[in-house]
Amino acid sequence: MVRIGIVGVGFMGYTHFEGARDLTGAKVVAIATRNEQKLAGDWTSIKGNFGPPGGQVDVSELKCYANYKDLLADPDIDLVDICVPTDKHHNVVLESLAAGKPTLVEKPISVDLPEAQEMVAAAEKAGVPLLVAHVLPFFPEFRFVAEAIQSERFGKLSAGHFKRVICPPDWSNDMSDFRKLGGWGIDLHIHDNHFIAHALGKPQSVFSTGLLQDGFVNHVHTSYVYGDDGPAISSVSGGIAASGLAFGHGFELYFDDATLLFDAGTYGGEWVVSRPLTIITNDGKAEVADLSGSDKWCAAFTSELQVAVNHLTEQADAGPLSSAVALDALRICYAEAKSVAEGRLVDV
Repeated sequence: MVRIGIVGVGFMGYTHFEGARDLTGAKVVAIATRNEQKLAGDWTSIKGNFGPPGGQVDVSELKCYANYKDLLADPDIDLVDICVPTDKHHNVVLESLAAGKPTLVEKPISVDLPEAQEMVAAAEKAGVPLLVAHVLPFFPEFRFVAEAIQSERFGKLSAGHFKRVICPPDWSNDMSDFRKLGGWGIDLHIHDNHFIAHALGKPQSVFSTGLLQDGFVNHVHTSYVYGDDGPAISSVSGGIAASGLAFGHGFELYFDDATLLFDAGTYGGEWVVSRPLTIITNDGKAEVADLSGSDKWCAAFTSELQVAVNHLTEQADAGPLSSAVALDALRICYAEAKSVAEGRLVDV
């Protein structure tokens, strides 16, 4: 049984806690937060941009630490799950690795590239697993297309376009400082950069246009260069949508034998699937893909955490949780910002 300790009980800590309820071979045994109400099980202050708000939680069987350092020192913790604000990742991860703890940290690994590189190097030097919780590849539509790309189920991917947009968020104090998040070019758009790097590999270079604010990307259009054989990949992402568009994402992918389309978002306060994942084939047919599985709001996070558990217990591949892929995704973000600022193609 892998015993998990969660550091940080904000929205993501709560989401991981709920997702861990359905794990095989693992469970949460400890939490760490400075908030006295949360230590006592009152999580009603927690809310996010998806899923239900927090409620009353039975913490009677949990070790509840007011100081995360005590959790790191606990010999009964097998996996430390770090869900603190992004600007705190670096120090807490390094301390966790120094304590010899296999570590999972929420995305992005960091907003600072040298810090991220230091974290990955520290894990390699210590011989301790460092995993990064990029959850997008575990959502059914994205899992489906990643497998389709890598298996060439529909033939070779020739081209594709991804979209991820939000309005400026007002639902969390942790989201209020644009700089701590690395701008929407990191906090939001890194989802697609990570997915692209995971499914297709790191591009050679990028060309981006967009809007910068205090040196951070606020909105971006990017073309990813994979060489003469392609594929031709592009994306749009940013945080400048009208307030009625709280979140929207989707993709269109062009394979030899099929075109795959998906579009969904929160429009006017309502979750709308404008186009469920649809497979359009050369014989003129269009059918909705079979995405059978759990419809629980945190199911993708359960799948994500299960990969981390399996990596520790079965030496299974880290897959989308690889810190190397997370680092590549951050490198792409930095190349995009440089491309926007300088108006030229930038190597990744």
